[in-house]
Amino acid sequence: MQKPGYYGKWGGAYIPEVLYETFKDLNAAFAAAKADPTFWQEFVDLMATYSCRPTPLTHAANLSRDFGGAQIFVKREDLNHTGAHKANNVMGQGLLVKRMGKTRVIAETGAGQHGVATATMAAKFGLECTIYMGEEDVRRQRPNVFWMEKLGATVVTVTSGSKTLKDAINEAFRDWVSRMDDTHYVMGTVCGPHPFPEMVAWFQSIIGIEARAQISKQFGKLPSRVYACVGGGSNAMGIFQGFLDEPQVELIGVEAGGHGLDSGRHAARLASQDASPGVAQGYHTMFLQNQEGQMMDTYSVAAGLDYVGVSPILTDLWEQGRVRFEAATDKEVMAALELTMKREGIIPALESSHAFVQAYKEAPHMQPDEALIINMSGRGDKDIFTIAQAFNDPSWKDFIITKGAEYAA
Repeated sequence: MQKPGYYGKWGGAYIPEVLYETFKDLNAAFAAAKADPTFWQEFVDLMATYSCRPTPLTHAANLSRDFGGAQIFVKREDLNHTGAHKANNVMGQGLLVKRMGKTRVIAETGAGQHGVATATMAAKFGLECTIYMGEEDVRRQRPNVFWMEKLGATVVTVTSGSKTLKDAINEAFRDWVSRMDDTHYVMGTVCGPHPFPEMVAWFQSIIGIEARAQISKQFGKLPSRVYACVGGGSNAMGIFQGFLDEPQVELIGVEAGGHGLDSGRHAARLASQDASPGVAQGYHTMFLQNQEGQMMDTYSVAAGLDYVGVSPILTDLWEQGRVRFEAATDKEVMAALELTMKREGIIPALESSHAFVQAYKEAPHMQPDEALIINMSGRGDKDIFTIAQAFNDPSWKDFIITKGAEYAA
């Protein structure tokens, strides 16, 4: 029998003794909420009235015609409140915080979307809020920092380590240890110590539940493939859960290839040979680390994908062969982003654009009576300065996709 909090040999709760009672209480509260059908209905109703759910499943008719292969559908989490899938998890955890009677929330953020979503939830529920964000991400995601502060959150710039997501997580845990009685840590992805992977996956499963019903209604059958970008893995787990019990539906996670897998400047864990098993930040998974177990610096043009680890749930699914992992380079991402904007009038976030890359590579080799779904985890507004800077570098133009053709790469 599988031990709670483990997925195969991955996962667990490697926590300091000082947090033991806090996690015991959190596990009990979460178990009670899962067992209470009124809680899930309260969550669904909240997302319907506050966060624009269900989000649409859009047929990308122009791109489907251009590629001449599979019918391309896009799950539009960009139209969720605050502009990404992150609201699903934070509103669910907000309801849990109300049940636990706590008055303050803290969170880490990389791309800033989880920070904005947490600040929004805190404003709605009347909670004190502190967001930890790496200095490098604060620079890249200035619009999201502005909105977090205007929503009433305190944004703490983390200057240690690589000054990105993993360092923000470390600082959030330090804060939690100092204020356990009144504070809940709103973990943003399906990582960290149990019950966070299970909890975040449960709230994000609303994406897959909707997508399965929508594709069945619009296309008449299930898709052949489902694509999602993977940083920690919450948007991927969200949509994958709608199809995990259908072995004929292939699930593809796309990681950050950065400057290339042989460059040393990427954040691909399961799509590369650079990761190894380890324990950090409270759980066991595959990490980008050196032989001494020290976490390596990561890189991606997308601030939300440069995490050093990956969900233990996804690691188990990868090990089983249920989820295939690929990587997309920055240049490929820019090409896919431009094509999506010009052909469909949709502006995906840089993170989401990684999933578009792999789908565009594979769609021409599929049949017109097949469908694929791309989970568009967020919109590109937050990336405007990064995108503008990248467009000024013409080198990525080599990767432009032409009608009916594959990537020049």
